[in-house]
This record gives sequence, structure tokens and C-alpha cells, in this order.
Amino acid sequence: MPRLRTFEKFRFLALSALAGVGASGCGNALYAVSANSASSKVEEARELGAEQYATYEYFLATEHLQKAQTEASEADYSDAANLAERAEEHADKAIRLARDAHRGAGR
Repeated sequence: MPRLRTFEKFRFLALSALAGVGASGCGNALYAVSANSASSKVEEARELGAEQYATYEYFLATEHLQKAQTEASEADYSDAANLAERAEEHADKAIRLARDAHRGAGR
């Protein structure tokens, strides 16, 4: 029985170590997904004329995305992912405002 407990402890430590290594490598992937999505939304906002119709939101989206790229280049993926998510939120708002402006203009 003592041998089994030793094995269980070893297995627990090994799995904990693997989980730690795995979790540390996820930041880059999470950032990549967030940045790709945010970049697509910023581009959509630009195509809808958000630079003109939703200047503030479009500016915030582009600045957050640029800062996310800077943080990622410094391997600070957690901050980079958060900034990319904020960029996407601002881009979504810019898209809504630009679409509303188009509807109001009868386009």
C-alpha cells in the first residue's frame, strides 16, 4: 500500500507540472485568436466608414489593437489578449454606430 501512495503522489506532481507547462503556452494561442478576431472587426468597421461615423470608437479599437500587438511582441500574452478583446469591443461599437449612421442617411 505505501508504494501505491508514492505512485499517486508522483502522478499528481507529474500532472501538475504538465498542467503548468501547458497553461503557460496557451497565452500565445489565446492572444492569436483574440487579435485575429479584433483585427477582422476593425477592418469591418473601417469598411463601413467608422473613421467618419464612429471616430472615437474606431480610434480606441485601433489603438487597443496596436497596443496588444506591442504587448505580444514583448511576450506579455495575457495583457495582449485583454487588449485585443477590448479592441474587439470598441470595434463592435464602431460597427453598430457606422451602420446606424448609414441607415439614418438612407443608404
